[in-house]
Amino acid sequence: MQVTSYIFFNGRCAEALSFYEKVLGAKIEQKMTYGESPAAAHMADTPPGHIIHARFRIGASTILASDGDTPPQAARFSLCIHAGDAGEAERVFAGLAEGGEVRMKMDRTFFAARFGMASDKFGIPWMVICEKENA
Repeated sequence: MQVTSYIFFNGRCAEALSFYEKVLGAKIEQKMTYGESPAAAHMADTPPGHIIHARFRIGASTILASDGDTPPQAARFSLCIHAGDAGEAERVFAGLAEGGEVRMKMDRTFFAARFGMASDKFGIPWMVICEKENA
């Protein structure tokens, strides 16, 4: 059994995928638009260029995504990136925070060499951590 996050981008999925490729080195494994879907005829009200389903990897993690909309609400989750060293943590955090909102600046904490929290420009909450002191 495994758990995979599925993120809805309210019409900005292609932009988000490009952003994550650039900032996180994400690898897009699958991407289908509503227009390419076998069910396209039944979704005439949806822009055909919007993404109905995508799958991408960040390191060993798989994340699923689409342009579906969700009701606005407070996030009750964060995606957490475990960086291999402090430099990587700083770089990833800065990239994710650009155009977004820093909720806790990247800094040393009692539990990590580096830790910070930010929502990216799509409103997705992230935590970036480098746990090892000598990493």
